[in-house]
Amino acid sequence: MEEEVIDVGQFYNPSNGRMNFKEVIDDIKGYILAQPGFFYDIVVGCDSPSSDKPFFPIAIVVLRKGAGGRFFLKKMHYPDEQLKRFVNVPTNWKQRILQEVYLSCELALSLREALEREFGKASPTFNYQFQYIHADVGEHGKTKEMVKEVTGLIKGHGFEPMIKPLSFAASVVADRYT
Repeated sequence: MEEEVIDVGQFYNPSNGRMNFKEVIDDIKGYILAQPGFFYDIVVGCDSPSSDKPFFPIAIVVLRKGAGGRFFLKKMHYPDEQLKRFVNVPTNWKQRILQEVYLSCELALSLREALEREFGKASPTFNYQFQYIHADVGEHGKTKEMVKEVTGLIKGHGFEPMIKPLSFAASVVADRYT
């Protein structure tokens, strides 16, 4: 069984159900065009359950600043033989966290490229920013030792990191689907 490709397959949106990546891009564009007077913040984040068969719900969140938002979620799954690196050893939770961040970066890069292709880097019609990746790590708890590593990985991919308690795309939206 092959590993899933981040921008291929089905995403889930509570209003529209299952959507492919192109439909997600079209929906984001339509959402912004519906009320272009607002400022939009687009973020990506991922979480995973600490179980014997972890999966990785990864979320795209589009905030209409001051007026709600919407999200799109894809659950990334791995074949059993690849899951060994994420379970059963005390340090494997670190591998799971790094995989969450890697998946977030991979989706963010694909999404940024698709959005720029769809409506350009700077268009007066599309008042948005896409600069943050939310990571499910924080200055408190066992993930505190990974903050520098995770934030460096995100910065290395050209995005700004956001950690707990501000990383709602990972720690609230994606977490809801673990």
